[in-house]
This record gives sequence, structure tokens and C-alpha cells, in this order.
Amino acid sequence: MTATDSSAIERTLLQYDAQAAKCKALFLDKMHDYGTAWRVMRPSSLTDQIYIKANRIRTIQQTAERKVDEGVEPEFVGIVNYCLMAIVQLALPENAPLEMPAAQAQKSYEEALKATRDLMFAKNHDYGEAWRDMRVSSLDDLILMKLLRVKQIEDLQGQTKVSEGIEANYMDMANYALFALIHLANDTDSESADTSDSSHV
Repeated sequence: MTATDSSAIERTLLQYDAQAAKCKALFLDKMHDYGTAWRVMRPSSLTDQIYIKANRIRTIQQTAERKVDEGVEPEFVGIVNYCLMAIVQLALPENAPLEMPAAQAQKSYEEALKATRDLMFAKNHDYGEAWRDMRVSSLDDLILMKLLRVKQIEDLQGQTKVSEGIEANYMDMANYALFALIHLANDTDSESADTSDSSHV
């Protein structure tokens, strides 16, 4: 590994962790307010919620019009958290109680995030940070494609021939959403820098 490769990977991990921390903070804040009400949702219902958010992002990108004054960033954060919730749900037995202690829910969330991060690190190493050359719109399209795959797997009740499984697809979608959040944060930083520079002209 060259010094440049090492530096690039370190940069990615720092940016990834910063965006993941924002997602986790929102998850914990909502758990404070609502408890673990999300536990009542089956993975298929969480898949539908992810689809709603990914489709709304696409609509905003295509029309640039919206009645609710929110951008795409909160939707990508929601996708990350719904994906991690789904991973937690898949790991629990069907007869697990719906109420989950906050400490256990946080631990399960963090374990799902770590597994997702580990997958990102492995794939990013193999693909050489190709995601940095992708548009945010393309990342959203990949999420929508993965959603269609997950829905098909759910319809097949998990009986697949070559698929890597639902959990891996949720991890991929969470990672695509986190990559999009990194891009959006970089764009915001660039705009702030441009504004700052122009003020001195």
C-alpha cells in the first residue's frame, strides 16, 4: 500500500465515521423520545420505508420542487438508520419481545454499524474508492436497485440461488447513503469556502 493509498483510506474512514456519528446521534435522540417503537416493524416494512425515502430523493433531484422544506440529507440519514434497524431485526429471533432496553438497542445498532463499516472498508479497498467519482444521484439509483433486489428476495422468502442475502444488501444501501452524505458534506464545505473567499475579493 502506498502512502497515497493509506492517506486516502484514512480520509475516507474519518469522513465515514463523522457521517455515521450524525446518524447514530439521531437514532439515539429518537429512541429517547419514542423508545424502541421501531421494533414492531418487520424487515419488509423497513424495506418499504427505505424505498419511500430513496424515491423521495430521486423526485427532489429530478424536479427540484418540494412542499416540505427539507433537502435530501435527512432522507439519506433515514436510509442509514432504517437499514441498520433492519439488520438488527434480522438478527433477532421471531419471538423476541418488542420492547428492548435502550442499552441493548444501542449495542445492537453499534454492532450493525460496525459490520457495515467493515464491509465498506473491504469493498472500498478492492474497488479503489470508485464511489468518489460517482454522483449523489447515481448512489441513490444504486439504493433503489438494491431495494428492488431485497423486495424480490423477500417475495422469495429468502430462497435464493446466487444472492448474497438480505443483510448484505442492507449494508450496501447504508454504505451508499453514507457515501452520499460525505459528498453532500463536501459540497457544503466547498460552497462555504467559496463564499468566504469571495468576501475578500
